Amino acid sequence: MNEERVRPPTGPRRPGARLLAIVVFLGLLAGCGSSGSSGGDYGGQHPDYHQALAGAPRPLSTLHAQSNQVLGGGTAAFQRQLADLRGYPVVVNAWASWCGPCRQEFPYLQSLSAQLGKRIAFVGVDSQDSTGAAKTFLQEFPVPYPSFEDPDQKIVELLDATAGLPATAFYDSHGHLVYTRQGGYASEADLAADIKRYAQ
Repeated sequence: MNEERVRPPTGPRRPGARLLAIVVFLGLLAGCGSSGSSGGDYGGQHPDYHQALAGAPRPLSTLHAQSNQVLGGGTAAFQRQLADLRGYPVVVNAWASWCGPCRQEFPYLQSLSAQLGKRIAFVGVDSQDSTGAAKTFLQEFPVPYPSFEDPDQKIVELLDATAGLPATAFYDSHGHLVYTRQGGYASEADLAADIKRYAQ
């Protein structure tokens, strides 16, 4: 009789199944929340770029005037942009709206472009994406610099970044490509360390 008392019920274990469903749901909810968050240390809001970047030198302020735009022109336009920024280090981030790791690291770019944008240029490359999807993405994650369309990956070839997205390339103030990082950054501090190391 004692065995009967401690034997588990023979029917379906609904409480356990219900608990598992709740845990899975909460996990999915947390994942959706983290993928849609933006702003790094700004509490889900992007920085006040106008205030943060006021008084930037003319080549950089000209760049900031194209904030959040998706520009055409391919490699020629991209290289003209780099030439216009000669004298300043440049951080080039290749991304796409469909890229989960790009979405995860974009708040770091938002934060650091606001902090460093008076002395370092930031430029985006939207690769293998549609213009409409890119613009929607940038409405969610606005940045104070433009991105160049790269549907055929010709610009990422220039960056030595053909292994996948995201990728971040660092140019020195003489316009030389110094380093290309394939893959996303795990933290803002990691990206800041590479900017300090390579964007000189």
